[in-house]
Order: sequence, then C-alpha cells, then structure tokens
Amino acid sequence: MYELIILSLLVRFPAHGYLIAHIINDMIGPYARVSNGRLYPLLAKLEQDGLIEADDEVEPGQRGERNSRRYRITEVGRKRFYVLMLDTTSNLGEYQRMFHYKVPLLYLLKPADRLYLIDHYLNYCQAHVLHLTAEADDLAIGYSTHSYQGMELSLAATLDVMKHMTEQWRLEVAWALRLRAEEVARQEGSDFQEGQAERAPQDRNRNQNQNRNRNQNQN
Repeated sequence: MYELIILSLLVRFPAHGYLIAHIINDMIGPYARVSNGRLYPLLAKLEQDGLIEADDEVEPGQRGERNSRRYRITEVGRKRFYVLMLDTTSNLGEYQRMFHYKVPLLYLLKPADRLYLIDHYLNYCQAHVLHLTAEADDLAIGYSTHSYQGMELSLAATLDVMKHMTEQWRLEVAWALRLRAEEVARQEGSDFQEGQAERAPQDRNRNQNQNRNRNQNQN
C-alpha cells in the first residue's frame, strides 16, 4: 500500500520526504501514522531498486539530511506504478482501501484499464454482499434447527452486524455502478468528439466540392 501511495505521488510531481510523509498520514489517518523509521527505509529500498531517484538539494529552513532529499520517479518506477494500479489479486482482504486510493489516480490510466478496475471492484463488492447474505441465512437456519438455548441475544446481535456490513457493501456497489456509468459516458463522449474531429475535414471537403460544382453549373 505504501509503495503504491509513494509512487502515485511521485508520478505526478517530485517531493521531499517530509511532504510524502505528510500526505501519507493525511490519507491513512486519523489514527494510523507512518513513522520515519518505516518511511525512509522504504524510500531507500525504492531508490535502490531503481524505482525512484533523489538529489540532496537543501531547501532553506529544512533540517536533517533526509528531509532535504527530493525524490522523483524513474521510468522503471512508472512501469511499477502501472503494475500496482492494475494488480487486483494481491491483498484482497485490504482491496477496498486499495481501490479507494486508486480512484483519484484512474485518470492516469488508459480508458480500458479504468473500466477494468471499476468492473473488478464492482464484482468484488457484489461478492461480499452475496457472501454475507448467504452466511446470515445459514446462521439463522442453523440456529432454528439446533435450537441453541441462551444464544438468542448473541444471534440477534451477530445478524445485526452482518446486516450492517451488507448495507455498507451495497453502498459500495452503488458507488461503483456510478463510477462505471460516468466512465462509460466519458468514453462515449470522447469517441463522439473524435468522430466529429475525423468527419470535420471530410465535411469541409464535401462542402467545397459542392460549392465548386454549383459555381461551375452557374457559369
């Protein structure tokens, strides 16, 4: 997750370590924080792997060698960024958070890749709804079949939690459907504009030919 966030920042603009830490903490907050002891070894590893590069230009008023280093992404890092963006198989248990981080970066991808990620997330959310619904039904049926005494309150609370989680995932489904509709409309609009641009010279030539023929007939 941190690798994706760092590369997603540097693919847009170079940044110093303190700014990267500040943005990461804003994104993962308010209770989670990334420490310098975790961030700078990761930056060093990304630099060692050739994904980013740094210079040692010191900004006025900055303290510490690490804070003065300015990082930028390399071409290898850009390729790695796209791989991470299109990865839909790693860390599936945390993929909801990962997708939330990816959405503001979708504009950096090709239209087909944007639609692929949205469709995958839509299916991911729908699978959670189906799973929770089926598990709740099985739990209710199992309780009525075995009649566990003294478990009524626990069962009711468990089913309430599962219902709450299902509703949350249904909200995610609705959001993903809206993202998909907006993306499809954007792509269709782009195709229409490209088609208009391609037809414009043809229409202009046709009109010129018609005017030329009309003038010749008048003469």
